[in-house]
Order: sequence, then C-alpha cells, then structure tokens
Amino acid sequence: MWVTVIVIALVIGVIVKRFLGEPLNARDVFVPPVVLTGIGVYHLVKDVHPTGGEIAWIVVAALVGLGFGAIRGLTPRLYAKEGHLWQRYTVWTLAVWVTSIVVNFGIGFLATTAGVPTEARPMTLSIGVSLLGEAITLGGRALKMNVPFTPEQDILDRIKSRIR
Repeated sequence: MWVTVIVIALVIGVIVKRFLGEPLNARDVFVPPVVLTGIGVYHLVKDVHPTGGEIAWIVVAALVGLGFGAIRGLTPRLYAKEGHLWQRYTVWTLAVWVTSIVVNFGIGFLATTAGVPTEARPMTLSIGVSLLGEAITLGGRALKMNVPFTPEQDILDRIKSRIR
C-alpha cells in the first residue's frame, strides 16, 4: 500500500516538473521505468504467483501500457538549451496520460470481473511499463536530435543553486 502511494506521489512530482520544462537526463529517462517494472515483476513472482489466465491479463495490460507510453513519448517538446537536451510536456502529453489511465482502469475492471485478483495487477508494474514505452520513444527522438543529454552534474548544480 505505501509503495503504491509513494510511487504515485513521485510520478505526480515528475509530471509537474516535466510540464514546467526540465533538462533531459538519460538516467532520469531510463532508470525509473526499469526500476518500477522490476519492482512490479518481483512482486508478482514473490507474492502473487499468477496463474495462466492471470498472466494473460497481465500481458495484455502491459502491452497496452507500453503502447500508450510509446505514444506519450511522441508528445513532449524536445529542445536544446544551454547546449543540452530539455523536455517539456504538452497538452497532448496530458491527454495521452488521461486516456491511458482510463483505458487501464477499464482493463482492470474487466480483469476483476473475470476473476483476476487486484494483487495480480501491481501499480508499480503498470506505471513502470508505461514509462518504459515513453522512455524508448523519447530516447529515440532525443538521439536523433544529435544534442547531448544533460549531464548528471549539471542537474545537481541546478538543484543546489535553487536551494541557496
């Protein structure tokens, strides 16, 4: 329960930051989706032990999440600033987020109606897979721009200067 609340709070924080515009750092793009997906899979394997039918629902939900994430990765504005990549979410990004949430709730409702327990649909897995789809598309777009990702140290320096 607490993991879900913390993950949701962190995701909301990331979304707000990205709407304001932020440096595009490779670690921030690729690490969270992998970690969240890993936590979700670990939860399934360790605690849930899904059956064949449940696995089918998990795969369908994951593919839908990956697809919406990939579409969402097409929507942020990417631009060069101070010699590095930056991103800013757009209204289209929000529209894809909302649509994907509605579709995921629909899939969850159908799965529950079919008898799949809520535990077999971990929030961390859903968010992680969706962010993974976004990272793949966004990362590909970023590489095509031929502008370097923002180095980690530049981001730390920005945070320090805001605190002072």
